[in-house]
Amino acid sequence: MFKSFDAKALSPAQLQNWLQSAIAPRPIAFASTQDAAGNINLSPFSFFNVFGTNPPIIIFSPARRIRDNTTKHTLQNVQQVPEVVIHIGNYPLVEQMSLASTEYPAGVNEFIKAGLTPIPAVLVKPPRVQEAPVAFECRVMEVKSIGDQNGAANLVICEVLMLHIHEAILNTAGTAIDPLKLQPVARLGGDWYGQSTAESLFRLPKPNNNLGMGFDQLPPGIRQNIFLDSSNLARLANLEKLPTYFELQNIRQEPYVQYLLQKYAPDPAAQYTAMSKLAKKLILLNQPEKALQILLTLL
Repeated sequence: MFKSFDAKALSPAQLQNWLQSAIAPRPIAFASTQDAAGNINLSPFSFFNVFGTNPPIIIFSPARRIRDNTTKHTLQNVQQVPEVVIHIGNYPLVEQMSLASTEYPAGVNEFIKAGLTPIPAVLVKPPRVQEAPVAFECRVMEVKSIGDQNGAANLVICEVLMLHIHEAILNTAGTAIDPLKLQPVARLGGDWYGQSTAESLFRLPKPNNNLGMGFDQLPPGIRQNIFLDSSNLARLANLEKLPTYFELQNIRQEPYVQYLLQKYAPDPAAQYTAMSKLAKKLILLNQPEKALQILLTLL
């Protein structure tokens, strides 16, 4: 049973609640800006993401306030000085980042209020946050307002000019960011945040470059296996093709498979259960080819 809503029948506050709770988790842009007089502002925004790499484009939205339709200092600043430093806040910074979201009066420096250290950027006027593990110096290409009512978006379209990435968050080869070292946080609805930990992260191989065979090519006996859920089946369907006759013969000769087949030979239902559970475990261990071979021995 679904609850359905006409978006136009909801108040802006109701609609924002549903949208922010459902479209989650969202990355957080910790944006440093300054006005024409040189006053610095620092504030987080979860309406934010990367949208292209050539040129490198980041967009965030300091939306109009729901309660009174006023605009935020960040928006006013980028309209005066079209430059911004967008930081990626992580778990060690989340409390200070939240504090910086306080609606202090214009001219109040959130660096000072949040106990953060400003350091000069290289190519833009607003300063960087020294404590942030990642910073993007950006030129504001365009500010696109989507309406003038309460909650309306203001898309700040930014071109990345320079990246600053702390070496402490890189993988051992120094070629990529290790998410467990970065510890990024994400915004959900209400007071909820998400944290990237070893327990919450998982790896999922990208779709097969040679085209996965799809659900329709899996034998019905596998699609209907009661021990496999749709995610397990999707991993199998991402394989390029069904195993060959020789691969099936070889899997039957593997010691543990041979043991299960012999042990449960008098009880086909128990054999089906044991082999299916083994296949599911192999899928979770990222060995879908072997899992599919084992499942086909049951047919």
